[in-house]
Amino acid sequence: MITTQHDPVNCFVPDNLPSPVQGASDGPLAGLTFVTKDLFDVVGHRTSNGSPDFYRHAAPAESNATVITRLLEAGATLLGMTICDEFFYSLTGANAHYGTPINTRAPGRMPGGSSSGSAAAVAADLANFSLGSDTGGSVRIPASFCGLWGIRPTLGRVALTGARAMAPSFDTVGWFSNEAALLSRIATVMFESKEDTTKINRIIIADDAVARVDAPVAEALKKWLESTSLEVAENVIIAPEGLDVWWKVFRTIQAGEVKTTNLPWVRAYQANLGPGILERFLLAESTTDIELNTAREHQKRIVEILNDVIGPGTVLIIPTAPCIAPRNDADNATLESFRSNTMALTCIAGLAGLPQISMPMLTVDGCPVGVSLIGTAGGDERLLELAVNLA
Repeated sequence: MITTQHDPVNCFVPDNLPSPVQGASDGPLAGLTFVTKDLFDVVGHRTSNGSPDFYRHAAPAESNATVITRLLEAGATLLGMTICDEFFYSLTGANAHYGTPINTRAPGRMPGGSSSGSAAAVAADLANFSLGSDTGGSVRIPASFCGLWGIRPTLGRVALTGARAMAPSFDTVGWFSNEAALLSRIATVMFESKEDTTKINRIIIADDAVARVDAPVAEALKKWLESTSLEVAENVIIAPEGLDVWWKVFRTIQAGEVKTTNLPWVRAYQANLGPGILERFLLAESTTDIELNTAREHQKRIVEILNDVIGPGTVLIIPTAPCIAPRNDADNATLESFRSNTMALTCIAGLAGLPQISMPMLTVDGCPVGVSLIGTAGGDERLLELAVNLA
């Protein structure tokens, strides 16, 4: 049983596993420990999806999610289930019901969400690695705020069986660690389908993405690039029609799919939703089929642009987040600005299902900020190799 003594950063859900789930005695991850976001099925456990109401109505899982089984068979031991933003519909890491996990790498500041507990646990060295999910940035942003290595794989390369859906067009499993090499080691257990073996031979930077970040973050990125061995081939404008247009396409598709996945349950059980979460569910409810279909047609054109710019062998570099972690008591105006600028960055990989790795390379005002590598679909392994070389 997880106790306060064993949960110094408020990262575990209140109704946790009664004891660790032991991994196999041998395997590529033998001897390592992990925790997982409370949306993955674990035998005998009732998931909460960040909502006490959902937990009360849930039935214990009869089987493990595919990714949990793979990690256990590879030798890793599961220590517990971690807090996430309510129904994964936020990027701050705050949970009105369970509290906000503590970001030990940026005290007094948000851990980032929605995989907040998973990131906080690894940042506090409570586990060797952790599982999260990433739809609109839910691994990438906590990785940036908590100074971790984090990956959002190519859409469909990691099985989602036994995981609660949010927006299937964008949902991925992701993971965190304190070491790039471990991030890559976990990938050997997790990936399905064929990889793209094209070697990386071109590095580009998205100027319009850099323009969305705070000036100190942009300056830190510039200095980091100057200090590395990377040779930038080109600076590009990734979104000719503007990143605001792209993230609104993403938001519409996400809301339209939430209307099918989680809204029916929320309405049927009259879930008590926290601030911000309620407003986003209302947005989902108001999204029409015409709006959703129009956004999906627009997405097809965006994918064509991205596949043309980020071709085989190409890696796009962008800041992971537009700022350091906001303070826990940040006002609504600050959080809305953070959210819009963040989604302008995270929608790039999300719209085209591309792999993205956040690397803890920058420090601004004593707080961590991530640098991201975005590659071609299926190019996860090549992206991981580059990340390890840069570590």
